[in-house]
Amino acid sequence: MRRMTFPGSAGVLACLSCGNDLIREQAGKDERRSQEGKTMGERVRMKILIAYDGSDSAESAIDDLKRAGLPPQAEAIVLTIAEELIPDPARIGGVATIFAKKLLEAEKDSLSVAGRARSRIQTLFPDWEILAEAGVGSPGGKIIARADEWRPDLIVVGSHGRTALGQMFFGSVSQKIVNEARCSVRVGRGQIIEPDAPGRIIVGVDGSEEADAAVEEIAKRDWPDGSEVRIVNSALTIPSVSDPGTSANLAEWIARETELVKKAAEGAAEKLGSAGLKVSTVVGEREPKTLLCNQADEMKADCIFVGSRGMGRLDRFLIGSVSSGVAARANCSVEVVRTGNNA
Repeated sequence: MRRMTFPGSAGVLACLSCGNDLIREQAGKDERRSQEGKTMGERVRMKILIAYDGSDSAESAIDDLKRAGLPPQAEAIVLTIAEELIPDPARIGGVATIFAKKLLEAEKDSLSVAGRARSRIQTLFPDWEILAEAGVGSPGGKIIARADEWRPDLIVVGSHGRTALGQMFFGSVSQKIVNEARCSVRVGRGQIIEPDAPGRIIVGVDGSEEADAAVEEIAKRDWPDGSEVRIVNSALTIPSVSDPGTSANLAEWIARETELVKKAAEGAAEKLGSAGLKVSTVVGEREPKTLLCNQADEMKADCIFVGSRGMGRLDRFLIGSVSSGVAARANCSVEVVRTGNNA
């Protein structure tokens, strides 16, 4: 292992290691902090892992941070992973080859990319404590592994990036993170909007614990004055069945579910209103992915918040089962919220 100092950054060190080990820029702060819960009257600072690959989408995700209602003080890591296309022959039979050198060079280049992103984010959030880290390997797997180790509250990723082959990778990296991360994930799609303009937010509500967590997350964020939230629910309809008894049972079940969701939406409206947000509610008889995305387009929303999953066997009717679909197709940012129970 060797260390290098970045020019113009006194006290900033980078630790470089061969192979696939992560390399880190220490920004004068120890990244380790207590994993204890909240203390009385004090909220533990938010921890944010920002996946960055230098693509236009990754830049847009950084732009989106100012529209995410994030706190003025937080801990963040900017992580850049260079994709390893060819297995390192230095690990096969102990034979050192040119590939080991190329991997180390890729790590150095990635750290430089992460460092530039760190500097940009630091300008946007002067009071954040931010580290830059880099490594070589499978981007999706490495990002998730780092998140499992560091346990952030939120992972931020661009909607699309590029693999080492130059291909767009939402399905292979961004979607992998959305589906497999144990914490909340924000797929950032930055828009040209004044940072202090009122926020426009869509939230899917279906009566599930995860949807309730999405509402809670919005309520505790720091939004500009005049920000508004639209609560969206996809109403259940009675499918066509030939047996009258089955039809009656379905109608009774749907009535119960509709009442449950109505109460959830009313509770969400009260909570969000108490947080100083303008609130409206939309119920539509459309497939959830389509309804959420259409409402976001109509509202010109900055972000759609959804729970990571719905309620068990009813998932096909509910918000959580379509979270990855919304993340893939929405024209705005999407934040998939996970509760502690999902970790």
